[in-house]
Amino acid sequence: MAKDTLKSEIKIIVELDENRVPENLMWTAPDGGVKDEASKAIMLSVWDSPKQESMRIDLWTKDMPVDEMKVFFHQTLVSMSETFERATGDTQMSETMKDFCDYFAEKLEIKQK
Repeated sequence: MAKDTLKSEIKIIVELDENRVPENLMWTAPDGGVKDEASKAIMLSVWDSPKQESMRIDLWTKDMPVDEMKVFFHQTLVSMSETFERATGDTQMSETMKDFCDYFAEKLEIKQK
């Protein structure tokens, strides 16, 4: 990295119980105005280009309600379809992904917000 490169930090704190199960999740992103914000679930994907594979961290607290997890997944899938379109310009596949999101929400009987 060049010396003049700007840096931004995102920090995730995971508090574990005695069995190493997440009890509390907090995140900080100063550039986004977020400081020690509580969360019940976090999904993070990182692309490893040399290995051509994604690495993931999926965490949720033991008190994350199942109904909220379903909504969280739905919103994440919708967001991924939008990100896919911005990243690739492939509108047709993005629309196909959104159709699946609608199907997913219908089958889980959750309302889109």
